[in-house]
Formats: sequence, C-alpha cells, structure tokens
Amino acid sequence: MEWQQLLGFTQVARLGSFTRAGEATFRTQSALSQQIKALEEEMGAPLLERIGKRRLALTPAGEIFFAFASSVLERHERLLEEMQALKGLEQGRLRLAAPFTTLYHLFPEALKEYARRFPRVRLTILDRPQPQVAALVRAGEVDLGVALESQTPRDLLARRWQKVETVVMTPRGHPLTRARRVSLKAIARHPLILPPPGHRAAGRHLLERQFHKLGLTYRVVMESSNVELSARYVEMGLGLSFATVAAGLTGLPGRNLALLPLPAPFRSDYLAFVMRKEKRLAPHQQVLLDLLAGRPQE
Repeated sequence: MEWQQLLGFTQVARLGSFTRAGEATFRTQSALSQQIKALEEEMGAPLLERIGKRRLALTPAGEIFFAFASSVLERHERLLEEMQALKGLEQGRLRLAAPFTTLYHLFPEALKEYARRFPRVRLTILDRPQPQVAALVRAGEVDLGVALESQTPRDLLARRWQKVETVVMTPRGHPLTRARRVSLKAIARHPLILPPPGHRAAGRHLLERQFHKLGLTYRVVMESSNVELSARYVEMGLGLSFATVAAGLTGLPGRNLALLPLPAPFRSDYLAFVMRKEKRLAPHQQVLLDLLAGRPQE
C-alpha cells in the first residue's frame, strides 16, 4: 500500500468520478485506475462499483477502506500541523462551510481576529445552504460546518453553539408589533414573503401545514430563499417574512425591522458546529470555535 494510492482512492471516492479525481490530483484516469486496481488486489475485494455509465460508488469493503484512508490522511495532516506548532509556526488549513446569513452576521469579527492570529493558516470559507454543509462535512471536503442542530444528520457530530428561534419579520411600527401576542390567524391576513416550496429554511412547510390545519387562507406575494433579500422587501412594506435568529432579538441594528416570536408549534433550536464524529480539531482550528463562542483568549 502506497501513499499516492490512498490519496487517489479518497479523491475518487469523494468525487465519484475518475475524471474529476484526475483533475483534482493532476493524474491521468489510467494512473488512478491502476492504483485502485492494485489496492483491490491487495485488499482482496472490490472497493468501487459503477452505478450507471458515469457514476462510481463505494462497495461495503470500499466504505471500510475509505474510513481507514481518510483517517490516515487526516492524522498525517494533523501531525504536520503539530510539528510546525513546535517550531512556533502555526500553519495548516481550516475549511469551513455555513449558510450565508450565519457567515454574514456571526462570523466577521471572529474570522478577522483568527486571520490576524494565524496568518499562515490556509483559510477557505464556503457559503452553502444547510443540506450542502452536512454533505461537505461528511465527504471530508470541509473541516467544520455550521447548521441547525435539528437538521444535522445523526452520523455527524453537532456541538451546540447558539440558541435560535424562528420569528416573523415586520417593518417597525407594523400593526402586529402592537399586539400582545402574534397569532397565525393575524399573520395570514398579510401578504407573505416565503422561501420556494420544498426549501427547508424558515419552516415554510410547517407554517403552511399550520395554516391548512386552522383553515386559514394566505397569499404569497414573493418567493425568496435569501433572508437578507426577504428582509429588504419587508422593510419596503411588501409583506411579512420569517427568519431564524439568535434567541431574544427584537430587531437588527440599522434595519427598519421588528422581530416577533411565533406561537407554538414553532420551537427554539440551536446553531451547532458540525464535524465528522472521528474528527479531532487541530489547536489552531479550535481557536476559531473559542472566538465564536466568546471564550477569552490568551
């Protein structure tokens, strides 16, 4: 078993294609195919199988070997980072993925301080919706993700971070802001700005299910999958929208918005740091979590 074989196999397994893996590793498809054939002969079992004409999938033996190879490569990377740390040179990489709103509102100051402290670390930040965050973490393409705890697949580790709740966004001074308690019946009287059907953000499915259960009619004036875009049009008075925000917020600085809590069955949730269960963060990667959590730094 050779080092390049492990590298080639993990890329083919993650990307599901010899062509894409060859581009990622700067090797020919023929070279990758020969490497994996040699691994299969050494393991005594097929590691990949073809699904249709173009897609590759792991066999049961391939799943076991992929976990082994990923672990070896990750430990090797961590070893190099720890050796550099002994020399007083904190370097390595940190790849993270999170939804746009989380990156926009919660990350800038922590990332600014992190980049100042670790200028040698190769930082990669990906703006992705929650399902893609989980997929990237699972495939090992990012070290760390941020997603709602309730939407994190069970095969991944979720480290609870911030409590959040789903709220209705209205312009400041809107009639609903004067109500002692906001009801779904009152919300349904106003035009709504909702994510496209099937979109998981802001609980459209749950909201519509409650409307139907209560026999309420409602009108969708706009569909938007971007909370910032929806907020802009709420400020203009086009309609009401929904967002998941840090618990206890009643408004946003510099925005003509009021955030009103929703009645049951909308429940509080948590933002969580998402990782593979076998993942062990390097010391410099843990620092970013500490900065985000507001823990004092030495």
